[in-house]
Amino acid sequence: MQQSMLGNHAEVDVFVGNHTDIDPEIFQLWVEGNSVQEATMELQQRGALQVFPGSTMDLLLGDVLDHYRTYGVLEKLLQLPERIYDQWIFQMLPGVQQTIIKMYYDFDDAVMRELLGKKLSARHRKELDEVSISTGINLKSCRRQFDNLKRITKAVEELTGTVLHNIRNHFCLPDDLAKKYCAIIFIAGNRFETNKRKLHFLTFNDFYNCAHSMMSHWTTATADEENEGCSVDLERDFLLELRDLRNLLEKEKEHKISICKVLKGKISDRIYSEVEHNFKVYSRTLINIAYGLNHNKELRDLFIDLVEKYIDPCKHLHWPPSEMKSFLQAYVETGYQLDIFKSNPSLKIVWKRYIDGLSGCILAMYHN
Repeated sequence: MQQSMLGNHAEVDVFVGNHTDIDPEIFQLWVEGNSVQEATMELQQRGALQVFPGSTMDLLLGDVLDHYRTYGVLEKLLQLPERIYDQWIFQMLPGVQQTIIKMYYDFDDAVMRELLGKKLSARHRKELDEVSISTGINLKSCRRQFDNLKRITKAVEELTGTVLHNIRNHFCLPDDLAKKYCAIIFIAGNRFETNKRKLHFLTFNDFYNCAHSMMSHWTTATADEENEGCSVDLERDFLLELRDLRNLLEKEKEHKISICKVLKGKISDRIYSEVEHNFKVYSRTLINIAYGLNHNKELRDLFIDLVEKYIDPCKHLHWPPSEMKSFLQAYVETGYQLDIFKSNPSLKIVWKRYIDGLSGCILAMYHN
């Protein structure tokens, strides 16, 4: 402050700031649904009172309360993240703005696994107490995650353009988080069954990897989406073309001979013997699944069919994951050598897209 005395008059230069202080630690506790008292106790246990000698629990409680009041008002803007960058009420550095948006829209995999494939209805929101109990996540946090997913899903349904682009731009989310929401929308939009008892061992990350594999290989993608692997629209013509893969059943003997040559010495003798004796069973399972994917029910039950018809039998025989991967790689590569693909190059492309997409699903799901 500068001032000059002119008789009885003073000239004063005043600067007024309106910087909004965001404490990442307190903000995270608020996002997690902790009450003011719970957050204060947690900070005290982390040693907050030792950082500032002379501090008391009352002072800490008051500080947390002030932060919580700010975040409560800020939440209305977080629900429309684009507005955070245009408003002047809460003045923050761009990096801080990006951080709190990501923290607010981030989610617990366990909670999202419970929500995956379910209608985001008022009835299901009322049942979130069960999700909270089963996951150990605070009910307020479960509601926030439910509401965020519903908000994003509804928004992208009403917008033109690619889903990933809209999520990134309208909700200002980083790529990794935007792609997770994209995968959730893909699974829900195509109505894949994810909640049957047979599928309870699968985690959110398993389904995310499955979705990413299918989005990368089975969808109608623009050039940008192909690079991102995040189109959510399955290519119907491709699903219809999968029926032609049944012609491979006529070449089972040739295919078996080729794959056994490739796998000899690369996998254990026990698994090699299994492939040699039961190649027909494995091959027909994969091709029959392909044949049915153009029907809504078979597509919806894809994960169940993979578990019941392919993954569980292989688990029973104790196939190591590495040898499962070797088999699937050899299965697609030796298929290229069959005359059926030499005379029909377009079917060869369908074959590669199908097996590459399905292999990603199988390898993601193949665990206990």
